[in-house]
Parts: sequence; C-alpha cells; structure tokens
Amino acid sequence: MIRRRTALTLPAALGATLSLAPWLAQAASGKDTLVLAMTLEPTGLDPTAGAASAIGEITLYNIFETLTKINGDSSITPLLAQSWTVTPDNKTWAFKLKPGVKFHNGEAFDAKAVKFSFERGAAADTTNKDKAVFANIVNIAMTDALTVVLTLKNPNPDFLFQLGQATAIIVEPKSAAGNATQPVGTGPYKLENWAKGSAVVLSRWDGYRDAKAIKLRRVTMRFISDAAAQVAAMMAGDVDVFQRVAAGKSLAQFKGDKRFQVIIGGSRAKTVLAMNNKKKPLDDVRVRRAIAMAIDRKQVVEGAGDGFGTPIGSFYAPGAPGYVDLTAVNAYNPDKAKALLKEAGVTTPLELSLKLPPVSYARQGGEVIAAMLAKVGIVAKQENVEWAQWLSGVYGQKAYDLTIISHVEPLDFGNFARPGYYWNYESPKFNELWARINATADTAARNKLMADAQRLVADDAVLAYLYQPTYITVAKAGVKGLPKGMPVSVNDLSTLSW
Repeated sequence: MIRRRTALTLPAALGATLSLAPWLAQAASGKDTLVLAMTLEPTGLDPTAGAASAIGEITLYNIFETLTKINGDSSITPLLAQSWTVTPDNKTWAFKLKPGVKFHNGEAFDAKAVKFSFERGAAADTTNKDKAVFANIVNIAMTDALTVVLTLKNPNPDFLFQLGQATAIIVEPKSAAGNATQPVGTGPYKLENWAKGSAVVLSRWDGYRDAKAIKLRRVTMRFISDAAAQVAAMMAGDVDVFQRVAAGKSLAQFKGDKRFQVIIGGSRAKTVLAMNNKKKPLDDVRVRRAIAMAIDRKQVVEGAGDGFGTPIGSFYAPGAPGYVDLTAVNAYNPDKAKALLKEAGVTTPLELSLKLPPVSYARQGGEVIAAMLAKVGIVAKQENVEWAQWLSGVYGQKAYDLTIISHVEPLDFGNFARPGYYWNYESPKFNELWARINATADTAARNKLMADAQRLVADDAVLAYLYQPTYITVAKAGVKGLPKGMPVSVNDLSTLSW
C-alpha cells in the first residue's frame, strides 16, 4: 500500500508541513495559555452548594483548595494542611496548617476558616451533598491559629480522601455566600470571566504562595456537550485538552495523528439507569428487577460508552475496597423480565418517562435501553433535557420515572441512606447496615459489611446498574503534566504546561 506522504505533491506536502507548524511550535514558544474543554456547564461555582461534578471540574485545586489533595493514583498528599496525626482509634485528627496562606481577597487562611467551612458543611440548612462527612465531626478544636483538631463520632478510614474532595473546600467566611458566582479561594487561579453557555476563563493569581510553579497564565474552559462537536473541536485545533472526552468511536483517528496524545484511564464512576422507587409501579421490586433483567449491560457499554467500560451489578466500581462482582444478580433475561412484570400485575405496554441529560452516554444509552425495554413490553418515552433541567426536575423535584446518569464520586454509597435522595429509596435494613459500616474501623470487617451492602442494593434493584466507565483524555502533543488516571472528576491546572 502506498503511504500517503509519498504520494503528496510538493505544494501539498508543504501545505501539510505548514499546517502542523503552529502545533509543533507551541511547546517551544513558552506558550502560557490553554483551552480545556468540558462536557457540561455547571449552574454555579460553589461545589458545596450543588451536586454537579462539573463544579469541581472547574474549581477544585484551581480556585478552591482542600486540606488534602487526591492524586491520580488515589494517593493523598498535603495541600492546605502541611501534616497530620491521628489517634489509634482513628477518631481524632490533628492538622497542622500551612503558614502564610491567603485567600484571593487578602484574608488569612487559618484554623478559623477550617472550622467555619466544616461547620458550614454540617449545618441544618446545608446543601452539601457530603453532609454526612461533616456531621460525623463532633468537635472542632483550634489549639492555635494553624492547628485544628477534629474529633469524629465514628472512625472513618476514608477521611483523608474525603477531605480532598470538592465538597471539603476551605472557604473564606466573609465571602462564602457569594461563591456560586464570585468564588474566593486560596488556589492558584481566580475567576476572570464566565460567559454563560460558552466558557469560563481562569487567570493565574499572582498572590498564590507558589505562583512561580504555575506555568499557565490563563485557561479557558469551554463547554461542549455534543460528542461529534467534541471530536471536531479537537481535530480543528480549537481545544488543547479534553479530559473525559466522548471520543471512543474516533480513538484510532487521534492515535494515528502525531498532533495528539491519548490517555486511557480507569474511574471509580458508576453509570446507572436510575429509577424513582416511590412512583408506581416502580415501587414494586419485581418491576425494578424486570427492568434490570431487560437490559444487556454489554450492549449498553457498546452503545453508550462506545465500547469503553466494565459491566457492574451494584453501585460499586471494580477495584474499590470490598468490591464483589454481582453482575449475576438480575442478569440479562428478557423472558424472566416479562414473567416478573406479569407477576406484579403490570399491564403492558407500560409507559415510563426516560429523561436524558445532554451527555453522550445518556443520549446514546437511552436509545439502546429503550429498544431493550420495548422487547419486554415497556415503552420508555425518551425526553432530552438540558443539564439545569435535569438538576432541578429529576434530581431536585424527583419528577421522573427513569433516567441515565453517571455518579462519579468514589465514596458515595451512603446515598442509599440519604433521606429524600432522588432515587426515593427508603430501607431501614440498609440504614442499619450503613450505620454498622460507619462504626467499624477494622478494614477486613468493614469490607465484609460493604459486600453485604452491595448485595442488598443489588437484590433490591434500587437502580439498574450498568457499567463503570473508562475515561479518555485527548490533548495536543505539547501539553505536559496530564494525569494518567483520576479517581475524582477534576481538571488540576497546576500540573499542566507546554
């Protein structure tokens, strides 16, 4: 086969070389700006005030910082805390804070800011989705301006990890109420501009304690939800980095182009078909099991994840501590699904709403799942909704029957015990089990209980558990410092450069 480059005429070859020139010159030019793309635009920029992971993708480690930092390999390192100690019972944590740290508005970071932030996270009126983490703190002592001692009700082996998540950001008390639109943190970047519907621009903060280590002066974060548009933007050179890009179908195209680098990494996310457990007939476990059994997870991975993902049988990702493979529970069995619907007294065709947010895996997955459900007598009426509509209507008002969504947080199993959560699942048995898990410090015993919890929510078919997604990052070849993997959804700009 003739290689294309040998068949080019001189003008064509020269044109190809010239078209590559801007790309190749970036690394050597001292370029200090970058365009990074994201799938979804958040409704605000305070990660303690909303459920959307897109908030943390913009702000975590960029605008706001936490006591600890979660790295790509899941290791934990100091960030605003410079060190810590813990008592043998795993209940009392003493954090030494970094001195000389300032917030963007010039206020000092100290133990008072930590106390304010964590008490805010546990307050009765908080909207922090990880309220349980902060409610478990029974005392916050400030032994001096740079030392804070946290006493927990229950031992928490995941505490350092949770303190590195977006919901554990340290905020400045005077400005905290305005963080949704005018975020004030201690991070290396400040909000320069937010053009709603288009992009957020972050600019390097010269007052940062280690400003010289931050190589990018300005970063534009563009919002591109459509999968085809994501690929087109990368190919056109309009975007420099796209983590978690929907490029599975175009992977060979990017891998074969020297202008790009491709990184494929795992996740701790769980993509599910959520069901409203209080709406008839979904309040009948037999109907929920029938829906789960109507779905071929492997085909969903192909259709929704472009072949990138691992089927799951419960709300837990392979590789997580205490994971058990439960894909055999409510496994694909259309005939049994039909029988369960009949047993539950359901008259088919059964019409249910299927609300789909504007992410490619949901829209593509909706087509696949609707076709599967139709074969057992369930008509899933697909309704495409924008992200703000999904957050208010589905997540907030619970106005839905079915929806497809990926829960990206690695430590969110406690959602099954949250009263009023959008699944509308209430189980005293699960609540008792979850309380035992939280009170257990021994790792082996805790993992055994976590296995029991996985089995319980699988048997109850709270959701139809679909797959653990595999994330793809596509970036221009000159971008340095990209993580190989990341257990939480974050775009850490402090590590990036040309």
